[in-house]
Amino acid sequence: MLNAQLKAWLDRLNELVAEQKAAGVEATPATVRDSMAAMTRNQVRPGPELPWVGDARVECGETPVPVRLYDPAPDRDTPVCLFFHGGGHMAGSVAVYDPICRRLADASGWLVVSVDYRLAPEYPYPFGLEDCHSVARHLWPVLDAQVRRYQRRLALAGDSGGGTFAATLSALAQNDQRLPVEKQVLIYPSLDYTLNHPSVTENGKGYLLEAERIAWYFQHYFQHGEDRRGASPLFMPVSNRLPETLVISAEYCPLRDEALAYVQRLNDTGVPCRHRHFDDMIHAYLNLESLAPDACAATYREIAAFLNGD
Repeated sequence: MLNAQLKAWLDRLNELVAEQKAAGVEATPATVRDSMAAMTRNQVRPGPELPWVGDARVECGETPVPVRLYDPAPDRDTPVCLFFHGGGHMAGSVAVYDPICRRLADASGWLVVSVDYRLAPEYPYPFGLEDCHSVARHLWPVLDAQVRRYQRRLALAGDSGGGTFAATLSALAQNDQRLPVEKQVLIYPSLDYTLNHPSVTENGKGYLLEAERIAWYFQHYFQHGEDRRGASPLFMPVSNRLPETLVISAEYCPLRDEALAYVQRLNDTGVPCRHRHFDDMIHAYLNLESLAPDACAATYREIAAFLNGD
């Protein structure tokens, strides 16, 4: 059964969406960004306070990439988790995800680096992905410049479209000795740009993230007839060099089945994979913490335990 608090909130949201459609209101990149920022701000409290938080820029080409560092333990050498925010490659930012990254750093004890990659439609495929790849490849000098203490142990994490980037970089890292990725955390990830799994239809209307909106995101992201299947992490080559993986999925998420298919593929290949499924949650529930506090707390605990080998 869908979480009761989420259901009540969704009922009100769906009424509002229906009214807007009847009035001819159409989504734009700006309104989508504002909506995601407002939803997260209203449903996720700021904090927690951390000993050190700072902004930096990764100089890795013509366009430096902004990042925000969350150091939960400045007095010791900690592993590093590179985080890519969700938002359909169109919305979200370091600022929007600040409370989520603070919770991740606080729960895990890892130094979290959140990436402010470029967004579609202004910057379509592959700009955002290239930003994330560049940060992963040029991360250590940035930490040195910020006088952070760290271990050269790297995990990649992301939710939704950020999970796409994490899984893609993990696939690329299989054959790149300069990018040793120890673990990856994929939170209700988008892994199949072809949108051919049953849950896209089953959960594609009325559960916040709708199939029509996903297709719209992808149309703005792929603007030049790119091979969407080839760009999908679900179909990229998988070997036992893929990092140990944690996949978190939600029953009422349209991306549920591609997450399950990815777990099965890793299991078949012999890649160590942990899977946590929330059978009463929807997509993006971390951005709705006040409505799903227990699931959010359990998710941060699960990620912390995975990263720390518990």
